[in-house]
Amino acid sequence: MALQKYREKRDFKATSEPEGGTATEHGNSFVIQKHAATRLHYDLRLEMDGVLKSWAVTRGPSLVPTEKRLAVEVEDHPLDYGTFEGTIPKGSYGAGAVIVWDRGTWEPLSDVAKGLAKGHLEFALDGEKLGGKWHLVRIKGKPDEKRVNWLLMKSDDAFARADTDPDILEAEPKSVLSGRLLEELKAETKSKPAASKSRNVSSKKPKTKPAKSSGGTKKADLPLFVPPLLASLGDTPKTGTDWIHEIKFDGYRIQARIEGGQVKLLTRSGHDWTDRFGTGILSGLADLTLDAALIDGEIVVEGRDGRSDFSALQADLKAGRTDRFVYYAFDLLHLDGADLTQEPLINRRATLTKLVAMDSGPLRFSVSFEDKGGTVFRHACQLGLEGIISKRGNAPYRSGRSRDWIKSKCMARQEFVIGGYMPSSASRKAIGSLLLGVYDGDRLRHVGRVGTGFTAAVARDLFTQTQSLRQDNSAFSEPLTADQARRVQFLRPDLVAEVEFSAWTADGHLRHASFRGLREDKDPSEIVAEQTPTPEKVPDLPRHAVKLTHPDRVYWPEEGVTKEGMADYYTMIWPQIAPFLTSRPLALLRCPTGITGQQFFQKHLWKGAGRHIRSITDAASSDPLIGIDSLDGLISLVQAGSLEIHPWGALSQDLERPDQITMDLDPGENITWQDIIAGATEVQARLADDGLASFVKTSGGKGLHVVVPLKPRADWAAVKAYTKTMAQAMAADSPDRFVATVTKAKRKGRILIDYLRNQRGATAVAAYSTRARPGAAVSAPLTWEELALTRSSDQFTLRNMAQRQSGLTADPWDGFSDAAVPLPKSATG
Repeated sequence: MALQKYREKRDFKATSEPEGGTATEHGNSFVIQKHAATRLHYDLRLEMDGVLKSWAVTRGPSLVPTEKRLAVEVEDHPLDYGTFEGTIPKGSYGAGAVIVWDRGTWEPLSDVAKGLAKGHLEFALDGEKLGGKWHLVRIKGKPDEKRVNWLLMKSDDAFARADTDPDILEAEPKSVLSGRLLEELKAETKSKPAASKSRNVSSKKPKTKPAKSSGGTKKADLPLFVPPLLASLGDTPKTGTDWIHEIKFDGYRIQARIEGGQVKLLTRSGHDWTDRFGTGILSGLADLTLDAALIDGEIVVEGRDGRSDFSALQADLKAGRTDRFVYYAFDLLHLDGADLTQEPLINRRATLTKLVAMDSGPLRFSVSFEDKGGTVFRHACQLGLEGIISKRGNAPYRSGRSRDWIKSKCMARQEFVIGGYMPSSASRKAIGSLLLGVYDGDRLRHVGRVGTGFTAAVARDLFTQTQSLRQDNSAFSEPLTADQARRVQFLRPDLVAEVEFSAWTADGHLRHASFRGLREDKDPSEIVAEQTPTPEKVPDLPRHAVKLTHPDRVYWPEEGVTKEGMADYYTMIWPQIAPFLTSRPLALLRCPTGITGQQFFQKHLWKGAGRHIRSITDAASSDPLIGIDSLDGLISLVQAGSLEIHPWGALSQDLERPDQITMDLDPGENITWQDIIAGATEVQARLADDGLASFVKTSGGKGLHVVVPLKPRADWAAVKAYTKTMAQAMAADSPDRFVATVTKAKRKGRILIDYLRNQRGATAVAAYSTRARPGAAVSAPLTWEELALTRSSDQFTLRNMAQRQSGLTADPWDGFSDAAVPLPKSATG
């Protein structure tokens, strides 16, 4: 048996080391554990054939190619040992403290079986501290020598260091799991302190215990902390009946430790954040029917549409606001003296559902979906969510990065190290953008900058936080170009930002990045590129030639959306929005300083509008109308502070005959969203009875717009008469539901069917246009089938439309132009 020697040397009643077993599925993990036994050494373990083949490296690995380190071959260890961190008690084999010094994956560079047999194993490491090519070379021993000795050596590659460089063992002594030093673990073991920040939020006696889960449980003391299982990034969502799928939350991963009415909240690195989230979550956890438990979950703040929002979470933590925090529990590791980590996930979650409710409140169960992963993922993206986590239902809980959990993101998103900033063009004490990087070995590679997503307050706070980190030299491994370095203040790379972006460019930079917040729970040295930038992954997006002045000017203060962010959005959406803007007159709601400043409606071309904004002649007016024909024209409108775009329902070459109908459903007081959906569906049915195809979109405000493509045959009077007749018919047939007159006094409890958008000179907000309102909503086209999935008219915003677009398999308004027919003859007389 592969683990026979391992088990023979240990008394598992005395030691907390895992007994383990040979795994049936093979992987390529590696771990290096720092072990203060009789002599301090580092244990190198490579996953092979379901176990960890192990060597005790007496002086630890060295990145200097000329250094040869003795590596004594020891017994194979179980895979579970790869996350073991603790103290082996005196009198036991290998007594002493153990931390996980490094971990990751390894790749053989030659045949493993032959290499082990011949005594020369070549391999590459991809860890959090070590990387590149390595060699293990067996030393010919004496005939009576029992030990099998090898030498561990580093190849001379990009990850190697000179002998004059700092020793990585001294420079990075901490655990990659808990962040602890070996000495700290020793001290904890000696003192065995109580949870330092635990708060007794309930004086109630222990309650009746729920029924225990069966199979795979074992008795165990409640640990102080279990390093979390971390999801791996996947290219496509998982399929198959052995996978379940959960919504990916946008918050802080938190482990809840409950013992005797005391609750402790721990970050993914084991830091105590119990005092940061108020009492609501703590009380909910303390009230659970149990004596002791360890629960895995995530703390979030949700917006009005129910989506978790990391920026809002950060803002609430900064402001000391605690009434919106929600803890979503999704896994159960320990319960009342039983270690559940070896049970299948579905069993652990079944037990968790008996403890945590799914409904509203500060403590909730994270529901799962058993539909096909691709279907769940597509719906998540269409709803503007971050993505999904697919989890293998029969898998145990193993700490560290795992392929048992796969995350599929609607939008590229990860953490980056901040290496500098550009000052704001609007304020002397605010940042305008951040320079970002990722580590490649010990080198910090520049990947571009982020210039939107900052509220004015966050931009000021970041300026204040970075002043103590200022330095003259760049922390990036390669020099920046003169353009990249212009006006930059370099920083010591101590801060981590979470950033969303549309794609990696071919040269390894971020495209259309948006700041989401600082990550206090992430170590900068851990930040690497989650995906390798490759040219084929970069969408073929259009480019504009308009230079934005004051690109960091904030147009939506609460959401932190800047002029540059708005320009990025319109660049992304240009192929979809172009048919609804080009070659037709436009009316604009201009807000040059953002939604909180002066606003004015502009219908005619103004002096200094710019060469990309063209004039449209209207025979009924002496003043030219506004028009655009290109992306440069649209970005020029952004530069001019045009936060809403309202086109005519007619093309510029035929202003007297409309090519669209817009029926605006505007709800009065006490109208539910489902009422509005039902009203739009009735409009669709009445139009279909007349042979007209219709398309639906959110208004970005409160209601819905039903839009009909027309062949431009009828004049404005005929189109207005047709829509008025329909609106009045709906009001007559259902007077308790609809009204056709604009008078507000008559609209309470009813939906206004506004047909007045369909007269000469009237406009309606364009499909995909932004709205000059708090929330940064967008008028988003939908399919009729997905309308039932939406929650509100302002659900889709500048901050989630990229996620939505990435989840679409087809344009929601595909076939819009082809569906155009003339207005029914009955309507035109």
